Amino acid sequence: MARLRVRRVALPYGAALLVVWTLGGALDLLDRAWGRRGVGFLVSAMLLAAAAQLPFALWRTFVVERRFGFNRTTPRLFALDLLKQAVLFVLLAVPLAWGALRVMDGFGRFWWVSAWAGWLLVSVLVVWLWPALVAPRFNRFTPLPDGDLRRRIRALVARCGFEDGGVYLMDGSRRSAHSNAYFTGLGRTKRVVLFDTLVETMTADEIEAVLAHELGHFKLRHLPKLVALSAGLSLFALGILAYLRERPWFFGSLGVRPSSHAALLLLLWVGPLFAWPLRPLGLGCSRRFEFQADAFAARTVGPAPLRSALEKLCLSNASYLDPDPIHSAFHDSHPPPLSRLGALAQ
Repeated sequence: MARLRVRRVALPYGAALLVVWTLGGALDLLDRAWGRRGVGFLVSAMLLAAAAQLPFALWRTFVVERRFGFNRTTPRLFALDLLKQAVLFVLLAVPLAWGALRVMDGFGRFWWVSAWAGWLLVSVLVVWLWPALVAPRFNRFTPLPDGDLRRRIRALVARCGFEDGGVYLMDGSRRSAHSNAYFTGLGRTKRVVLFDTLVETMTADEIEAVLAHELGHFKLRHLPKLVALSAGLSLFALGILAYLRERPWFFGSLGVRPSSHAALLLLLWVGPLFAWPLRPLGLGCSRRFEFQADAFAARTVGPAPLRSALEKLCLSNASYLDPDPIHSAFHDSHPPPLSRLGALAQ
């Protein structure tokens, strides 16, 4: 509930900022300052927008999270994370923006198909490289130490056909007392990651159940399915952008001059507002995958340890057990905890 109260302030603040950027003329001023240099315009606009949201990141981390005993992030670590994120963003955004604008201006009428193919390639590369190259810049990942838990997990991993991957502990306790686990990567970079806070608070049976849930995502090919869904939506969005890019009223109604870089930024910033009614479709797919992974874990190790693990996760993360279904449909990537526990009980 405390997080929702922050969102009540952040939502109108973000809406006001978007009006200032567009109808208020801030984007047009920035465009003129860059002399219509598209790459500089795009990268600086995104950095300024992120900086404008910084007060809410500080509020969530050092007020809300600290109030409930979750925050372990120091101001120095917070600042270092911000610096790393900014450097990483610039390293990725500059070549991507340059490439996108070259395609938009030089590939003819159907540039959006070529742009989509390039976006798909970059997305797959990011998913593939993120666990090995990017994530270690923020956290330390170590293989599970030898012992009974490692032997049990190796047996479980072998049963699930996860030969090329690995199971790693992440030092999540450096920043937060929250506990979690996730599956990431493609091919030889795929891995299951367990927070060290999760391993510290759960029994071996419960850890095995959580791992079985994450392996269920791998076994049921949920990550490739989500990539395919995202690819379809992005193709549709780029097709819409190709249409709007040729319509002067689109730019004029939002307070900017016609250009490829302005069209691209407006797609990123304004497009999600019009796509918002479709959010339940994507989030509903994600929640369905979570139910399927739970069912896989129940078949693999039994439902009882997974139920116990979910209960501990809800308590340790101060999760809201039974949110309003309409709110959940638009905001939650995971099913309500009581729904998951009820499904396991059956």
